[in-house]
Amino acid sequence: MKLAPTSDLLDLEWLALWLDDRGLGKGPLVAEPITVGASNLIFDLRRGDEHWVLRRPPRVPVSPTAHDMVREFRVLRALEGTAVPHPKPLALCEDEDVIGARFFVMEFVAGFVPRDPLPSPFDADLSARRGFGFELVDGLAALAGVDWEAHGLSGFGRPEGYLDRQVDRWLGQLSKYRTREIPHIDDVAVWLRGNVPPMGEPAIIHGDFQLINTLFEHRAPARLAAIVDWEQSTIGDPLVDLGWLLAGWHHAGEEPSFSAAYLADRHGFATRDELAERYAHLTRRDLTHLDWYRVLALFKLACVLEGHYAKFARGESDHPIHERFGELVLQLARQARELIPG
Repeated sequence: MKLAPTSDLLDLEWLALWLDDRGLGKGPLVAEPITVGASNLIFDLRRGDEHWVLRRPPRVPVSPTAHDMVREFRVLRALEGTAVPHPKPLALCEDEDVIGARFFVMEFVAGFVPRDPLPSPFDADLSARRGFGFELVDGLAALAGVDWEAHGLSGFGRPEGYLDRQVDRWLGQLSKYRTREIPHIDDVAVWLRGNVPPMGEPAIIHGDFQLINTLFEHRAPARLAAIVDWEQSTIGDPLVDLGWLLAGWHHAGEEPSFSAAYLADRHGFATRDELAERYAHLTRRDLTHLDWYRVLALFKLACVLEGHYAKFARGESDHPIHERFGELVLQLARQARELIPG
């Protein structure tokens, strides 16, 4: 099959033929970008009365192992028939000749990503906002309860020793581009290594579980429509997802968390303690070491974002957000240290 032009992110002619072969609609195809950045790219596809979403890697991959469309499609397929809200995967293309990269098509899910400014009625009705956190926890609990082996995910990850590998993995990544001193980051690494908690029953991990990677219905009370962006999913300790969620969850009046960049106003939201209590009740998992997972989340994100800031510092990026990551990394490392007991 002909290679798609490298100047295009989508070759609509070849894509339409590929859709035809799979019985996905008829007639002219219209594609509009939803996101186009350094992460996976998302396009809104319309063909007559049909409406889907296409997901493909960026033109320039962040790393050789990132943006695995086959892996992401596999986990979405495994979630079919479970209580986890997710977009239904429709078709996977492993032939890079169609549009220049592997991609998959999934159903369109109506909803909104919670970010400033929140839509009506959530912009004015503070009581309507409480459900955001509880819905997220319910989705996480459902994910932790999926029998991943029965759903075809054997070999999808390496749960044995998962927690023991985390610090070295992210420090190793940081070492590839570290160009400055990051106060507290090494102390945090030492504490994490020395206090690894016993790991419970392994489960599917989303890997980047936060409000910005979800869709909610356009009505109150808050209802989770879908969890999206599964590119970092694996099999491991599900408390890593809970720790990530809570690390980015700030209360009104607190120092903003890293997620404040897209949703700063948290008035009316449930507290971290309320979310943790709900998760413990639904999953019966031991949250004794929950602070360790929160520290790990802040540590990991600091290591990851330093890579983007390093590109800016080397003059390889002029993106304003990459410059702002410089201060955010320092904040994350400091917050991680402040969470450590003593």
